Amino acid sequence: MGTKTFSTSLIESEATGLMSRLDQIKPFVMHETMVLAAALPRDAQLLIERFLHTGRHELRVQIAEFIDWLHADGQTATPAEQQHRFVLIRLQFNVVLAQFDLFTEVVTQRSEHSTGVWLSGLDILAQDALRLGASDDGDARLVVYLARGAGAAIRRAKTRLPGGKPNPVGIIRLPRERMVGSGIASSLAHEVGHQGAAQLDLVASLRADLDRRAREDPDGGWEVWSLWISEIVADMWSVATVGITSTVGLLAVVSLPRYFVFRPGGTDPHPMPYLRVLISAAMGNALYPHPQWQELAGVWRAMYPQAGLTDDHLAWIRKSEARIGDLVEVLVNHPVPLAGGRKLGTIWPVRSRQPDRLLRLHELWDADFAVMARQRPALVFAVLGQAKAAGRITAEEESAQLSSLLTAWAVRSSLDVMGTPGARGLPAPQNLTTPALTTRR
Repeated sequence: MGTKTFSTSLIESEATGLMSRLDQIKPFVMHETMVLAAALPRDAQLLIERFLHTGRHELRVQIAEFIDWLHADGQTATPAEQQHRFVLIRLQFNVVLAQFDLFTEVVTQRSEHSTGVWLSGLDILAQDALRLGASDDGDARLVVYLARGAGAAIRRAKTRLPGGKPNPVGIIRLPRERMVGSGIASSLAHEVGHQGAAQLDLVASLRADLDRRAREDPDGGWEVWSLWISEIVADMWSVATVGITSTVGLLAVVSLPRYFVFRPGGTDPHPMPYLRVLISAAMGNALYPHPQWQELAGVWRAMYPQAGLTDDHLAWIRKSEARIGDLVEVLVNHPVPLAGGRKLGTIWPVRSRQPDRLLRLHELWDADFAVMARQRPALVFAVLGQAKAAGRITAEEESAQLSSLLTAWAVRSSLDVMGTPGARGLPAPQNLTTPALTTRR
């Protein structure tokens, strides 16, 4: 057998092998086991399956065309040319696998007992946190999964995936150690904030504003706010969505050894933890004036006294801390072109998140599970987080209530998808009620 003939036969065998392995990649609905209540939101599932199917179909066409070429013009091509073309196809095959594995991580956890259903409930919370109006779901679909470690992250919808195609859904990674309590809403709403800020082009417009101020006031410290603005906006989205729940959750995340709390960030887009908590509290006080924010900031300062810092570093921190109020004023009054020119501080349902109103809602609901299960999830997390901060409920009570509520939202969503008559009006299933959640009529 000649070198070229053997080369053609070998490469064709590899190509058909790729085709066989590609055919083994099945849609998630065919090989993932989960209860219906743990399933991805139907529209997100369709977007993911359509995206992956398109990638598999395009690759299958490329492989078939390559094999046809081998049988025709490729017969006279050199082994080097045949190998070059095949390697490009195999690289694309690995891209398809990488995309599949990315979503596998999201879907597989849905089969875990309890966790899968909670994740479905968190999908609903995430979508609700993206809403700015009563019926505005934004232009992205969001799904959630858990990972080890203390930090959360998002792969935003429409950003580029391996292979260059836009991500069909936003994928939010949350720390498993935060399940289940109001703190999970702090991290989730922050990551949702990155998606929301992208949809409204907030980072670019705010950075342009801050850069202009830096040019006009070179000693005003505006440069560091410009560097950190993407994370600050996401923190603001979180505070505006779940109130003090956000800042308390942030405090827990950045409660690190002293060195890391005061460490200069360099080019890190995340604010120095010491300043970040104070910025969050200041944004909360601007949106929801209340003594609790000053109290929380005071507790944070007491946890991390500035004694022992070098003079230069201490001076920089104090200068930055003194300008937090200026930063927050710019934020709340920043006009948002993609929101009709409204000021940034007015685009969220701020009125319903005032601390006193949240505590009144907590009293009115009186731990009535059926009533809470019918509220907007973000509001419920804000209410329970505020109640815990005010000492009205314990962390254990909060966790029990939220676990059951996440389950109830997931169950109701699955019934809605099934088209169950009257599903939206169904009371919370009684077997979901915990001892701390006795339903009152």
